[in-house]
Amino acid sequence: MLSRAEIERYSRQLLLPDFEGAVERLRAARVLVVGAGGLGTPLVTYLAGAGVGRLTLCDDDTVSLSNLQRQVLYATPDVGRAKTEVAASRLQQLNPGVRVETRGAVTADVVDGLVSGHDVVVDASDNFTTRYLLSDACGRAARPLVWGAAGGFEGMLSVFSEGVTLRDVFPEPGGDDCDTVGVLGPLLGVVASAMAVEVLKLAGGVGEPLVGRLWTYDALSGRVRVIRLR
Repeated sequence: MLSRAEIERYSRQLLLPDFEGAVERLRAARVLVVGAGGLGTPLVTYLAGAGVGRLTLCDDDTVSLSNLQRQVLYATPDVGRAKTEVAASRLQQLNPGVRVETRGAVTADVVDGLVSGHDVVVDASDNFTTRYLLSDACGRAARPLVWGAAGGFEGMLSVFSEGVTLRDVFPEPGGDDCDTVGVLGPLLGVVASAMAVEVLKLAGGVGEPLVGRLWTYDALSGRVRVIRLR
């Protein structure tokens, strides 16, 4: 049962058709988010706001001045502080009912335990080593993986589950990161928001997740494409 405060907090979600049960399922959900940068920060803000009961946030980086153009949980006084420390504090202020745990980098010796302890895994990282590590671990544990990437003016996302993995999209590492090609800040917000929607669908048991499909967005043209994966 939702408390009176929760009913008020989530009132706009509760107005959605058949969403009352989803709100309660979100409250019981355990979501692992790897990466507290340009994708991770807007994404976890929406997940905490929506009432995902337990968030585990993994990152070993500190806030730098160049992050502030796109990593929306951080401010100038946070430069030099651990990203997970700042993010956890802001998320608890946003929604004290959400339990936020923090971890450092995800490595091969801890990834299976981390993944198996959560219902949904989110890859908001920025390197292929971590991306493959998460995808392979999710395959072993039969956990859905919400994956997203953005660089320059283009972004993409998918949900890997039911035998479809990141290796079906990228058999080999490819592409440049935003340190090399740059990135438009709001583009990350677009992709992160779409990723958050996929997490809420999976954890809340509503809608049709993007399993087996790759969603792409070109910010300069406004063009969106959905490509089926084999």
